[in-house]
Amino acid sequence: MTEAIHLFAGPGGLDAGGLAEGVHGQGIEKDANAVATRRAAGLSTIHADVRQHGPRDFPRATVLTAGPPCQTFTIAGAGSGRAELDRLVSAVKLMGAGDHVDPAMFSDERTALVLEPLRWALADFECSYNAIVLEQVPQALPIWEACAEVLRSEGYSVATGILRTEQYGVPQTRRRAVLVARLVGEARLPKPTHRAYRKGVPQHEGDPQLKPWVSMGEALLDRGPFTVISNYGTGGDPKNRGRRTSDEPAFTVTGKIDRLRLVDPDGRELPRLTPSEAGWLQGFPADWPWSGGDIPQQIGNACPKPLAAALIRAATQ
Repeated sequence: MTEAIHLFAGPGGLDAGGLAEGVHGQGIEKDANAVATRRAAGLSTIHADVRQHGPRDFPRATVLTAGPPCQTFTIAGAGSGRAELDRLVSAVKLMGAGDHVDPAMFSDERTALVLEPLRWALADFECSYNAIVLEQVPQALPIWEACAEVLRSEGYSVATGILRTEQYGVPQTRRRAVLVARLVGEARLPKPTHRAYRKGVPQHEGDPQLKPWVSMGEALLDRGPFTVISNYGTGGDPKNRGRRTSDEPAFTVTGKIDRLRLVDPDGRELPRLTPSEAGWLQGFPADWPWSGGDIPQQIGNACPKPLAAALIRAATQ
């Protein structure tokens, strides 16, 4: 049985994706709310800071996955991580040379967490990971590219890039920077299974070898037709509020998904998305047992299960 260790495991997206591909494992998660969801879902969980552990604590794990916190990198955040990309890339190179990197060199301690997967991968341990999967917001791609160079020097084949979640059957448009590394065989990013969403381009148009992207209406069959009105990325300006109908994929699911307004075709207000529905838009089963507090943030931070499965399949098969 293939076993994994999932760093920054959140409410279980990478775990669920791994299980779909026959990869079992443990997750390390610091947030008590996400831990509550994980335990309700029956996922093996250690409630701890990943910095307090290392590979020696999980000697049977041959797969390493991680989705470090994105708050300092995302466009919606303050941007301190984006401002320190050059310093982060330099830190990766220092780690590759065997030097210690002091997290205090960064203005926000959360920024340095993006380096933790590399610390685990480079740890002086008798068994290297056979496969590594990392995912983050697109702004973090330069860090993954720097990590790829270091991992190649350690004998890994590595692929990096930006993937679109709707191309893997997720009913939302979400872009993620990813890294796939493997010790045996050539690393490749997973091939899309679905077409890319283009505004105004019908589902049935595009590459005939790919499935149509999945709409919100197809995912939320009990809802009937509706329009989502989003304040995300508008700066609060009502004129900039985005709209998508249920015949389209959702906007990127964030921790503010509970603020989305839904209206029917006549403009009447509808009930807002339930946790189950919001999780479904992230590719989780409708009965995923969301628990603890701040559930919208848990959902927004999660790696969509179909994307996780595609990445782990590319790294291990």
